[in-house]
Amino acid sequence: MDFWIKAAQLILSLSILVVLHEFGHFIPARLFKTKVEKFYLFFDWKFSLIKKKIGETEWGIGWIPLGGYVKIAGMIDESMDKEQMKKPPEPWEFRSKPAWQRLIIMVGGVTVNLILGFAIYMMVLFFWGQDYISKDGLKNGFAVSAIAKDVGFKDGDKIISVDGKPLEDQLQINRHFMLRGVQKVEVEREDGSKKTIKIPEDLGNRMWKADDLQPLSPRLYFIVNLDTTSNAGRAGLQVGDSIVSVNGKSFRFFHEYVPYMKDSCGEVLDVQFMRNGVIQSIEIPKDTTGKIGARAIFKKNSAITVSHRDYSFGESISEGFAFGYWTLHDYVAQFSYLFTKKGATSMGGFGTMGKLFSPTWDWHQFWMTTALISIILAFMNILPIPALDGGHVVFLLYEMVTGKEAPQKVLEYAQYIGFILILGLVLYANGNDLYRWATGG
Repeated sequence: MDFWIKAAQLILSLSILVVLHEFGHFIPARLFKTKVEKFYLFFDWKFSLIKKKIGETEWGIGWIPLGGYVKIAGMIDESMDKEQMKKPPEPWEFRSKPAWQRLIIMVGGVTVNLILGFAIYMMVLFFWGQDYISKDGLKNGFAVSAIAKDVGFKDGDKIISVDGKPLEDQLQINRHFMLRGVQKVEVEREDGSKKTIKIPEDLGNRMWKADDLQPLSPRLYFIVNLDTTSNAGRAGLQVGDSIVSVNGKSFRFFHEYVPYMKDSCGEVLDVQFMRNGVIQSIEIPKDTTGKIGARAIFKKNSAITVSHRDYSFGESISEGFAFGYWTLHDYVAQFSYLFTKKGATSMGGFGTMGKLFSPTWDWHQFWMTTALISIILAFMNILPIPALDGGHVVFLLYEMVTGKEAPQKVLEYAQYIGFILILGLVLYANGNDLYRWATGG
């Protein structure tokens, strides 16, 4: 059931974004009196699920759920209608319009996706507000990985400021390390003292190479969360139990338990836990991955207090804009990691996108994820790749600078190359999803 709920949310989200993106092309095209022959959600190769001719435009839904398109007369696009391009230009065709009008038509879809992403963030903050974990809400500070300890952090540290600016949400610190070029961080130690730590420029690369994307993580009590079908669940451990020792070794925090599990011997562990104030013991066998299937509860962990802020309409506009800006900034910044061997293998397709949604229908999470995907689509579409909007923009800018149109043959070949590149990326990304699913990754 979880799969189908996520799939339904993904399809609805993409349908909204695709339709509005295509309207971003359709509306300026019609304003400039350019004929739009087709407007489709999904692709209609060979046949359509639904279609209806209204005026000069055929509106429909295709059967291949991989996006959508508008077919603008007199343009080399997804339809590859070369016969039309052999005829003399008509005044209502795309190719007959001034370059600046064609440029506006082409960037319309990206513009809509970008504005939509920002607008959704504003709406979400206005209606739902925002949760965050302040310095005081992180009662035991951070658990610090080896990479962070090398830089100068210690277990129990809390973040006061980043580059001189207060950090309201403590959980944002790893994002700053990875994507925002932090130079210095001021921390509060367990003894109440303060320390300024200089951050090396290559910390993000170190985190990426070591697969340590959370070098600072909240120190949580080991209050159990689990799947009842896991080894821990079948052995009798319950959600809300608090694990206090394994094979006689006591633990105060969850992060102390994790490395011990990697090194612990034996296939069956003697686990002591507290339930309703009473210490009990239970034997739990490891599974094939060397784990018992228990993890720490996060949101309702007594080591964390979650704060909440509501926004007025005016505040939601400014805060939503800032949220959208940093979302776009961080997505662009992470591209430096994509062009590595590890980055290539981490690419994902529809399966990865589906995992962004909640397994239950949660409108707050739905709209937050839709805003993220909208901003991603805006950025990806403006990349200067033939067949994408950005590829068309490159040729239009060339024409505006030189005063000469690119030859039709060049546009056709560029479109073919772009299709091949995009198809290859789609197959590769979704192939990664299938591989991870097949191998349990």
